[in-house]
Amino acid sequence: MALEKVTALPSGLKPGPPYPDWLNRADNAWELTAAAMVGLQSVPGLVILYGSMVKKKWAVNSAFMALYAFASVLICWVLWGHRMSFGTDMTAILAKPNEAMSQKYLLGQYKEYFLPNADYVFYQFAFAAITVILLAGSLLGRMNFYAWMLFVPLWLTLSYTVGAHTIWGSGFLETRGIIDFSGGYVIHLSSGVAGFTAAYWVGPRLSHDRQHFPPNNKIHMLGGAGFLWMGWSGFNGGSPLSAGLITSLAFLNTHLCTATSVLVWLSMDLIYYKKSSVIGAVQGMITGLVCITPAAGIVDTWAAMLMGVMSGSIPWYTMMILHKKLAFFQKVDDTLGVFHTHAVAGILGGLLSGIFAKPNLLRDFYGSGTISYGPGFLYGLIEGKKLEGFYQLLYQLAGAAFITVWNAVVTSLICILVSRVVALRMDEDDLEVGDDAVHGEEAYALWGDGERHPPPLKFNMTPKIPSFCRRH
Repeated sequence: MALEKVTALPSGLKPGPPYPDWLNRADNAWELTAAAMVGLQSVPGLVILYGSMVKKKWAVNSAFMALYAFASVLICWVLWGHRMSFGTDMTAILAKPNEAMSQKYLLGQYKEYFLPNADYVFYQFAFAAITVILLAGSLLGRMNFYAWMLFVPLWLTLSYTVGAHTIWGSGFLETRGIIDFSGGYVIHLSSGVAGFTAAYWVGPRLSHDRQHFPPNNKIHMLGGAGFLWMGWSGFNGGSPLSAGLITSLAFLNTHLCTATSVLVWLSMDLIYYKKSSVIGAVQGMITGLVCITPAAGIVDTWAAMLMGVMSGSIPWYTMMILHKKLAFFQKVDDTLGVFHTHAVAGILGGLLSGIFAKPNLLRDFYGSGTISYGPGFLYGLIEGKKLEGFYQLLYQLAGAAFITVWNAVVTSLICILVSRVVALRMDEDDLEVGDDAVHGEEAYALWGDGERHPPPLKFNMTPKIPSFCRRH
């Protein structure tokens, strides 16, 4: 009897109305927390990061682009985007559009997991939103805001949903066994390629802005970067959709890879430029987070640290050396270097996942269903499964190629379509002024309560002599 009293669940934790038997409240609580953490990466994380990492005259516009995208994506996501990505198959690359708002759907069980569809809808929305906002980093400082308002729902519908369905939603790449733990291809490669492509069509910033574009507040920039880093705990930790062992491993690997990447990037700066850079540290942080994303819960910790070494050095080389040498990169004005921090690091992480993915961790994460995953190429050599490991690496390459081509082509078509309705780039006069011309607002009110200019000085005032100095 005593044992029964100890092990008996409190009445509030027992299954029953309004709690169905399949609902695990620990998993449910963690998934909601993880989804909220991913949302916080965008709002306020990237709102702060973008608003402080650009020139002062573009602070409001840059932050506003992120805020608008977050709101717009949520509406599109529940109306049609989620079911286009994760609904009933329509083709090998897309599912049937449908709403995700009915109580019957949202409160039903998500597949074999112990949580409701509502959790997964919001979690995947947060992924979709941050993808579009990351893309915006390539376009800051010159894109017409009204063109951006049209671009966001079009790109989400025609580009993001395809990547999400093909890799995560029973599309042709998922059925081949491609590994993407939490979005190295779906989110980061697509945002990097699409951002770079859109930057080509929008055109460059003013030449003097492009040459001199200092952050307006580096302390706030670090604050936004902090939201991004710690929010990644939910970004990768939420992918197993449970509060289990893979979640714990993904948590630790995420931060190990990122810390290693920051230190390697700073070391490269010190060796090459003889000084460390705060902006460089933020870039190294981002590349580490991106690189570990497709592998966070399916590699050992030593592999995560090795991935950090590579994410802190290879994107550094493409951004700091190749970018300045190759005319291809010089021609396109990628404001925050999203191509290097997300596309290059995303491909790197995807390929390294195909090398370091550990068989038992793959089984724990993906299960032992009809789709065969891995082993990674390294473990294929160790376990005498060279062919399987080689095929896994080929699938990773094929996935990277598909996401790259699809985003480059579709983003180009969207930009051409939007340009027929409204100019993609602001006019020259607005580009000279910045936020005040675009939104009628400025980031910092230095004179009075919202006044944008100091009151005029009055030099023609007649001085008043105190009464006790006057002659009577």
